[in-house]
Amino acid sequence: MIQILLGLAILIAILGVVNTLALSVLERTRELGLLRAVGLGRAQTMRMITVEAVVISVFGALLGVAVGAGMGAAVTRALKDDGITQLVLPWGRMGTYLLLAAVVGVVAAVVPAIRAARLNVLGAIAHD
Repeated sequence: MIQILLGLAILIAILGVVNTLALSVLERTRELGLLRAVGLGRAQTMRMITVEAVVISVFGALLGVAVGAGMGAAVTRALKDDGITQLVLPWGRMGTYLLLAAVVGVVAAVVPAIRAARLNVLGAIAHD
């Protein structure tokens, strides 16, 4: 049951990263146009958006791992009288989820990065 809930949380996180990137590209249309006008190439624009997505997703994953470890420590301390005395952190699984977050960031950046790279430079600069 916990793995299903974790999978659902990961799905929601993926949608959040895609939504954040799409809004970021939409809101920064003029900025992207100016960057392209001064010499930023399409590949560099795509790389910029991809790095932004990876930073967002890894930061979220690190925050989730830290909060989860803290909550685990708190529950262990609270249930000390009931026989739960040892906190065990699954470092391998947590590392796997951090790597998965980086991969998800790259995959989530594909559509917004393509949209940002295809912006018409003059139209983007004139955008309100």
